[in-house]
Amino acid sequence: MAKKPVTLDDKGYRKFGMRDKLAYAAGDLGCNMSFALKGTVQTFWLVYMMLETGLLSILLLVVQIWDAVNDPLIGSMIDNDKRNYKRGKFKQYIFIGACGLLVGGAAVFLPFPNAPVVLKAVLFILGYIIWDAFYTIANVPYGSMLSLVTEDHGERAQLSTWRSIGSMIGNLLPNILLPMLIWNKVYYDGSDSFLDKIVIPEGFTKEQFLSNPLTGEAYQIGDEILSPETGKQVEILLGERMFWVALIMGILGFLAFMFMIKNITIRVDENTVKTNEGGEKFNILKSFGNFMKNRPAVGATLAAMGMFLGMNSATTANTIMFATYFNMASMSGVVQMIGFLPMFLFMPFITKIVKKYGKKEASVAGTIVSLIGGLVMLIFPLIENVNLALIVYLIGLVIFGLGMGVYTCVSWALMGDAIDYNEWKFGTREEGTVYSLHSFFRKLAQGIGPSIVLLLMGALGYASNLGTIGQSAQTSHNMCWLVAGLYLFSAVLQFIGIALIYNIDKKTLDKMTEELAARKAAE
Repeated sequence: MAKKPVTLDDKGYRKFGMRDKLAYAAGDLGCNMSFALKGTVQTFWLVYMMLETGLLSILLLVVQIWDAVNDPLIGSMIDNDKRNYKRGKFKQYIFIGACGLLVGGAAVFLPFPNAPVVLKAVLFILGYIIWDAFYTIANVPYGSMLSLVTEDHGERAQLSTWRSIGSMIGNLLPNILLPMLIWNKVYYDGSDSFLDKIVIPEGFTKEQFLSNPLTGEAYQIGDEILSPETGKQVEILLGERMFWVALIMGILGFLAFMFMIKNITIRVDENTVKTNEGGEKFNILKSFGNFMKNRPAVGATLAAMGMFLGMNSATTANTIMFATYFNMASMSGVVQMIGFLPMFLFMPFITKIVKKYGKKEASVAGTIVSLIGGLVMLIFPLIENVNLALIVYLIGLVIFGLGMGVYTCVSWALMGDAIDYNEWKFGTREEGTVYSLHSFFRKLAQGIGPSIVLLLMGALGYASNLGTIGQSAQTSHNMCWLVAGLYLFSAVLQFIGIALIYNIDKKTLDKMTEELAARKAAE
């Protein structure tokens, strides 16, 4: 059977279609097969490696600040690279990053829980820097590529939606499966050898783990091993598995990147992506100043920072909450998935929604719904019945996820419009730099957020030397308040960023598009 001939556009490129959308989705799936590990990094080093919350907070902040500074530098390097690559400049950098991520993700999960604290700190910093450097090399050109695949705003919105699909699949799969693979409930097997599976926290004796703390009777074979502190079943983190899991995820991510590189088409000249006019050297202070003048870029960035400061920063506290309060750490990923399934409801309709109401208008409505979900979450820590509290938590999470649906689908398209806004207002596109500074603040939030949360966890009673086994009942309840507060804080910042700062509404976007098209026609 003869192959169907490829339909070309006016410029001789294959017409934009499903192939591009699937390929772009695969790219973010590749990114997120690695990015999804970030929350587990904190849990691994806190629970399995038992780094003290204050020290881990400092180490995490140091590597994330470096990573944030590294982003605009790599963006500038890409902008100023004029060499001709067989794959094209953007695809070549993505390929290099994908190769590094094959093993980079596993580098931060080297399991040496008995190593000296200084060696642990060195392993953390080196592993994280190696991993994050390759992630940045792949992610920065990938994000900038959205405005190079097509100039049509409707098609960009479709790419943003499909990127969100790839992102959510890349996040959901690891987040659902990882807890099942690395958390394990402990049962008595008839001998004292089960104690070898448990790191006995300081202040506790082996004898305390040989009998039921609620009844005082010796355990029988098959009995649940309960924590002497909370009376709930002990769940342990199988940290030695994380290295191999991360390695497998690196391979899957590499395959996704290769699919994208092979199937996506760049239709805009890559050399039109300029950071500076007149061949000037990259000036980070000048670029920062220009970025801050770009109001929609600032608004979209603040909203993204809110998402990371709230949702992603809550990951570790959420895991500890499920391990010590709800006693179901291995199922925490499934619960999170249930909460965020509503996001998928908007995907089939996002193009029509955006066309009728506009990206900003639809996103603002979503942030208001997320605010309601955050307020509902403040109720569940007040409920004494744990099962009922979990139900209320889920209701709040579902409402929050419903509100996040529209914003998640168009978040990257908002930044694409912000890049056009930069050209409209200031005469330069600066894709690489605008996106890189956007990524800078996102990653700064990713570093500051978890660092602050770790300090808050310490202030609320979490003791690193006790793991998840020896935490008090009060500490586990405090984690509930912390998680609820973080989700509400996330919704508030997103509302401020999109509703009050981002200024490209539907009317403004139409005007901007028309005027930019007129300029290009004149040129």
